Amino acid sequence: MRESVRGFDGPQQEALAIMSDGLIVLDRVTKRFGSAGAGGILAVDGVSFAVPPGEVLGFLGPNGAGKSTTMKMVTGYLAPTSGRVRVDGVDVSEQPLAAKTALGYLPEGAPLYGDMTPEGFLRFVARARGLRGEAARRAVADAVEATNLSAVLRQNIDTLSKGFKRRVGLAQAILHQPKALVLDEPTDGLDPNQKREVRGLITSMARDLGRAVVLSTHILEEVSAVCTRVVMIARGRIVADCTPEALLARSKHHNAVTISLVPPPGTMLFDELARVPGVRTVEDGGRRTTADGVEVTCTLIAQPGAVVAPAVSHLVRERGWQVSSMRLESGRLDDVFRELTT
Repeated sequence: MRESVRGFDGPQQEALAIMSDGLIVLDRVTKRFGSAGAGGILAVDGVSFAVPPGEVLGFLGPNGAGKSTTMKMVTGYLAPTSGRVRVDGVDVSEQPLAAKTALGYLPEGAPLYGDMTPEGFLRFVARARGLRGEAARRAVADAVEATNLSAVLRQNIDTLSKGFKRRVGLAQAILHQPKALVLDEPTDGLDPNQKREVRGLITSMARDLGRAVVLSTHILEEVSAVCTRVVMIARGRIVADCTPEALLARSKHHNAVTISLVPPPGTMLFDELARVPGVRTVEDGGRRTTADGVEVTCTLIAQPGAVVAPAVSHLVRERGWQVSSMRLESGRLDDVFRELTT
């Protein structure tokens, strides 16, 4: 896998090289609503990326950035103003039925027929996908097993919790064993155990079955948990395309050290920590009263490229401080998200 298709050099200046093995390919895709003059909206501006088999691409961006419009063009719900979208080598605009055969889609909110049961709905989807007889029964059974729907299979969808409705939507997306998946907030409404199950399913479909997955989410922890690559969009343009690790390295908290301790009386704690070689600044993380005294938490922000953890550990041992916790930070995605999209 590529470590980075592009760096953090701001908005896209030219189309990216399109990977020949991409199951989902966007080539300089633009979408404009209204006229090019006053009142027109350029929602997506020359976006290019490709998703090969086995990759889970996290598609991020603030509200209004163009994420939903881009996904609707991938799935054929909207036609690009210019540029091309291909799914499994097929142009979505020229051969929409063939492209959609290779694609599974979980839209935001997963609209369903509320008066149907999950079993009836999935059988209906199987027929719509051209599956009949034993092939349809096996497809429904596999989708039910993968999404753990057996407990509510004959219950009206309208009576299900938000989490179960989301799982029904996911089941219909994977029922026909598509080569490519577009999932919009797939864990929305799920409890922590259900989120873990769905994330495991997504990882397995990509890693073990070679699916290409585009996952749109507002849950930044999901990026680290599931995604092998991240594309971030703002104002209709790509502002980052890299691995989650490369994105975390952009954070000011990358290689920072967060420490909690009860300092001895008279200790100028922040001054001492600020003098550690490689420390740029020390952030106050707050205080709490414990049986041993007032515990102070602070984060030492490292200078670019510096590793300060060994020096902090040496200082703690030298001073004999009783530390309740100390951890090395890999970075915080919300830092990077704000920096790149505002």
